[in-house]
Amino acid sequence: MFPAADIMPGDAALHDDAAAALAGAMSGDWSGIEPVRLHLRGSPFQIKVWEALLRIPPAALASYGDVASSIGRPDASRAVAGAIGANPVAVLIPCHRVIRTSGHPGGYAWGVARKQALIGCEAASRDLMVTG
Repeated sequence: MFPAADIMPGDAALHDDAAAALAGAMSGDWSGIEPVRLHLRGSPFQIKVWEALLRIPPAALASYGDVASSIGRPDASRAVAGAIGANPVAVLIPCHRVIRTSGHPGGYAWGVARKQALIGCEAASRDLMVTG
């Protein structure tokens, strides 16, 4: 899932925090989860796009144009798509929540099937929280 990651033995607590954050990201339930601190490298535009992705609620979807508008650049849908494609941290920065205006899922660095699975998992978690 993270092809550029360096796997190193290390702190089990850090691993546990990351796993809890991933579970929180998938379910939308962040209660009791310690913040995960990331140092991301990107252009100011990319950082702005990634911050916009963090504001899309779990199980919600937005178009590339929606994201472009949310950062004050409604004419920059293609540039937004490029920044989303450069997202180095899948799921924690939820680029899978962005689809084409047509409803087509669009591309995904880790495969369209995985993108659809993430969207479905979030929708199922939301439905369980609403009816449970």
